[in-house]
Amino acid sequence: MLIISNNVSIPDNEIELSAIRAQGAGGQNVNKVSSAIHLRFDIVKSSLPEYYKERLLNLKDKRITKEGVLVIKAQKHRTQEKNRTDALVRLQTLIKSVSTVQKTRRATKPSKSAKNKRMDKKTQRGRTKSLRGKIGD
Repeated sequence: MLIISNNVSIPDNEIELSAIRAQGAGGQNVNKVSSAIHLRFDIVKSSLPEYYKERLLNLKDKRITKEGVLVIKAQKHRTQEKNRTDALVRLQTLIKSVSTVQKTRRATKPSKSAKNKRMDKKTQRGRTKSLRGKIGD
């Protein structure tokens, strides 16, 4: 069971884990050992609350297919166990990131004194640079 928060968790039977061969350099074992993990999680058929499902499906993430299946490939580590843990942690992090509601951004303007300070600094910097030129110009 993957625990997301105090009241949200995902049963193991909803997460499909399969071992595959990792890509890239790996020496003699690379073609023999299946150490990478392919995690598949069907968002639509899962037991997550509707709020989580909607937010996950609305994400612009290339790991989520058109059918609503999240695919995570973990091949960072050399052992299957560490890659399995990594894939589950990445799934947990993604779902947690959806649960937080971002504050609405309110447009603000800089104060008059901030504008004046900025202009004064620009003037001072320009004066410093002009003093670097040849004398007589």
